[in-house]
Amino acid sequence: MTNAAQTEQMQSGKGFIAALDQSGGSTPKALGLYGIGEDAYSSDAEMFDLMHAMRARIIKSPAFSGDKVIGAILFEMTMDREIDGTPTAEYLWNSKGVVPFLKVDKGLRDAADGVKLMKPIDGLDALLERAVGKGIFGTKMRSVVDAANAKGIADIVAQQFEVGQQISAHGLMPILEPEVTISIADKAEAEAILRDEITKHLDTLPAGQQVMLKLSLPTVDNFYAPLVDDPRVMRVVALSGGYVRDEANAILAKNTGVIASFSRALSEGLSAGQIDEEFNATLATSIGTIYDASVSGSVSSH
Repeated sequence: MTNAAQTEQMQSGKGFIAALDQSGGSTPKALGLYGIGEDAYSSDAEMFDLMHAMRARIIKSPAFSGDKVIGAILFEMTMDREIDGTPTAEYLWNSKGVVPFLKVDKGLRDAADGVKLMKPIDGLDALLERAVGKGIFGTKMRSVVDAANAKGIADIVAQQFEVGQQISAHGLMPILEPEVTISIADKAEAEAILRDEITKHLDTLPAGQQVMLKLSLPTVDNFYAPLVDDPRVMRVVALSGGYVRDEANAILAKNTGVIASFSRALSEGLSAGQIDEEFNATLATSIGTIYDASVSGSVSSH
């Protein structure tokens, strides 16, 4: 039953997905923005303990619940940890009504053909089995488009869909994330190639199978509307991609049916030194504005 309820929430629930999946490379930066400098820890283990404490504080906040945050993407180490004695994914769904996802990629290969493909994901099947056992609903994996290069973008979309098939075979919902870098000069052209390639691959999906898409906020408003309306796409979500929250929200609000999946923009303004009242109020404001931008316009339902 849980899965049906989670599917319903992801398909038509109002709200957005919180991205709480900063991994090794981006952890010091995330902690720094949270007011914890690199002098506060002397090992990776201590760093990840501090990161888990930050994530747990966000998840446990009264502001963080399924009426506005419909899903959350976790880092593998967060999935393996607990919040108040309960495994994180279980806590999210049972205590907060938030659908848990897992980041599964292992980072990026060196740039080639204007893109950065994902590194091989060793042990993916074992990780996916573990995720199913821990109550994870779906996964997320990121690769990056740095130029409107037709070959590179074709390669990146092919890789996302190929690994997506492996994920779907475990009964998990894959979020495919071919991120277009927001600062490139030919961003609109890259998005046009990307949309065509995604559509081509959707046409090859087995009947009844769906994917989710996590895309950069487009240059042209509602550019991804055909994907939002495609019955093979459960949901189109947007990353903040380096925009500050107000800017990301303003662009998102112009894209009907696309919801946020923000990371840095979600935790903007939060600090380790804040007392709970201040922390919760800051997070409530952040969640409220991202929610408003996500539900603006009509939400597509299929």
